[in-house]
Amino acid sequence: MFNSLSDRLTATFKNLRGKGRLTEADVDATVREIRRALLDADVAVPVVREFTARVRERALGAEVSGALNPSQQIVKIVNEELVEILGGETRRIRLAKNGPTIIMLAGLQGAGKTTLAGKLSKWLKAQGHSPMLVACDLQRPNAVTQLQVVGERAKVPVFAPHPGATSSELEHPAGDPVEVARAGVEEARQKLHDVVIVDTAGRLGVDADMMEQARQIRRTIVPNEVLFVIDSMIGQDAVNTALAFDEGVNFTGIVLSKLDGDARGGAALSVASVTGKPVMFASTGEGLDDFELFHPDRMASRILDMGDVLTLIEQAEKSWDKDEAARMAKKFADQEDFTLDDFLAQMQQIRNMGSMKKMLMMMPGAQNIRQQLEQFDEREIDRVEAIVRSMTPHERVAPKIINGSRRARIARGSGVHVSEVNGLLERFAQAQKMMKKMAQGGMPGMPGMPGMPGAGGGARKNAKNAPKKKAKSGNPAKAAQERKDAEARRANAAKALPTGASFGQQAGDFDPSQLNLPKGFDKFLGQ
Repeated sequence: MFNSLSDRLTATFKNLRGKGRLTEADVDATVREIRRALLDADVAVPVVREFTARVRERALGAEVSGALNPSQQIVKIVNEELVEILGGETRRIRLAKNGPTIIMLAGLQGAGKTTLAGKLSKWLKAQGHSPMLVACDLQRPNAVTQLQVVGERAKVPVFAPHPGATSSELEHPAGDPVEVARAGVEEARQKLHDVVIVDTAGRLGVDADMMEQARQIRRTIVPNEVLFVIDSMIGQDAVNTALAFDEGVNFTGIVLSKLDGDARGGAALSVASVTGKPVMFASTGEGLDDFELFHPDRMASRILDMGDVLTLIEQAEKSWDKDEAARMAKKFADQEDFTLDDFLAQMQQIRNMGSMKKMLMMMPGAQNIRQQLEQFDEREIDRVEAIVRSMTPHERVAPKIINGSRRARIARGSGVHVSEVNGLLERFAQAQKMMKKMAQGGMPGMPGMPGMPGAGGGARKNAKNAPKKKAKSGNPAKAAQERKDAEARRANAAKALPTGASFGQQAGDFDPSQLNLPKGFDKFLGQ
């Protein structure tokens, strides 16, 4: 969504690198480029003016002139101001103290309210709540049916006493949405649901009759939250639409839908600032799981290409099998061979985390390799898995026995060419060597470092000059200390594998091995 804006801002900040002191002309040029980038991203003009004025004022102040690195200080200022216009702090749902928490959805036609109702209900269910959906969109044809289908996929009950409009009765839909909303809340109270999500009909800001209907629903059910669902691709009209709905239903929070689109995304940067209402959630895809709590600081980091490691870690923690991670940690610490069975098991762990493209785009500096990530074929994972599954159990633990005839059989079984099987086995052999080196306390894969396999075969060139392995001491006390040190190194390696929470802070320090992914995964895919 913010690719264009991120590229423009990153290019602007590159021009400041290496400058020990920034002049007023430097600041003005930088602010001018930021203004152009925001306007090109469809951010509302009043928001752009206010934003750039604050950045310029702070950039010419003492916090930059007295900084050791003025260019980094400018980036810090822009990041803080982006967080501010995105809402400042993470805003969560205010739960009712007594009775069910009532959440009303409002927004334009086609903004994605019905699908979002299912996403929100599934997200709340994962948080330990018992939500129920209420179908109050009796205007749009088959809207009630759509909500029932979405509720079934989310495994959440739907209260729908009326079928709503069909294609043959657009003028006079059956049922009263206000009465359905009231009855739905009562039904949830009787069946002990602690959250009620009311899906209302889409309306236009200038549609007085439909807006009055939304006001009546609001007065009748007295919701704890009124969420305004806005299409992130709406462009400059986002502000006018948001102001009309704020005046009509006085919403309490904003939900950004279609945040995975290819539009410029200025709505996200405009609505919260103009209305003073926080962005609470974001829809990032078509699946019911493509839904997340909106964190202004993390979104600002994504826009500035500084990554969103915290969200990445949260996704990993939700899907990662701790028992499997502990098993691999023990195997790694005991310096056992990493087999294709291990790789296959951890491949399933990665699948549970979702799209590889989305995960890797959350890494710092990912914009630098965006083209490569966009060209990455997710089906490559399927092909690799098919190759491994076409092997016998013995071949997976002893791949050296796989000769030419076996490779041909594996290729036929997995539907790939023999060359792909050869490539996988070669990369697997490299990964095994890397695992052994890391288990012994080395750091492979660093180009140009002596004794480490990297660019230009550094390990082979320096093998003759490498120090010989130290012999065990004949002194019993000294030998005991050496064993103790070795056990400590193995323990440290075991701790490092399942957590994987060490990440570079500089943009461009992208290293998939730090992502708590299976060791050598990038080598398997040839990336």
